[in-house]
Amino acid sequence: MLAQLLIRSLSGAVFMALLLFLPAGTWAWPQGWAYLLLFIGYSLATGLWLWKRDPQLLAGRMQSPLSSDQRPGDRMTFGVLLIVFCAWFIFIAFDARRYGWSHGPLWAQLVGAALLLWSFWGWTAVLRANSFAAVNVRVQGERDQTVISTGPYAAVRHPMYAYCIPYAIGTPLMLGSLWGLLGLIPFLAIIVIRLIGEETVLREGLAGYSDYAAKVRFRLLPGIW
Repeated sequence: MLAQLLIRSLSGAVFMALLLFLPAGTWAWPQGWAYLLLFIGYSLATGLWLWKRDPQLLAGRMQSPLSSDQRPGDRMTFGVLLIVFCAWFIFIAFDARRYGWSHGPLWAQLVGAALLLWSFWGWTAVLRANSFAAVNVRVQGERDQTVISTGPYAAVRHPMYAYCIPYAIGTPLMLGSLWGLLGLIPFLAIIVIRLIGEETVLREGLAGYSDYAAKVRFRLLPGIW
């Protein structure tokens, strides 16, 4: 598993670098390098932490959301998310570096970096609280999955998705693309669709989830929805 983690981290770093710097048209993009190092560093550190702390959760996080055991609707939703993600990064690189349609000031880039760190902190809190937080949408009966209601799950029912919001805002800000903030719109739409599908699976297959949902009213944003 450790070898798989290292290979995936390396291949992910190469893919993200190409996704950023090829459309940027230059390797001389300090914000791009800072973002890449921050994101890849967090991903690798989290993987190593899970490898030592919770190998079963790491195995669940390393599964493909496009595998055949997923429902067709969920595979389609994740496929659309992957396409939007790639197109979003290409657009950000065009905007912030190649064509300069907009340019975020330094203070906005620092705010973006802070939002990214906030999302990383939040995702870590979710993984610490929920050992069943795999990427695939299913009830893990082989692991006797139970309802998690502590930590960030005491505030909203889907905190992993909730922390995608500061990530989607922080990414274009840190990279210097103000037009990239428009990416929040399709991201939120896809997150809501996947969230609703996941709730259907949990209500149907996970004992006690409906009672938990009655106590924790909000799915994504406390006090809003």
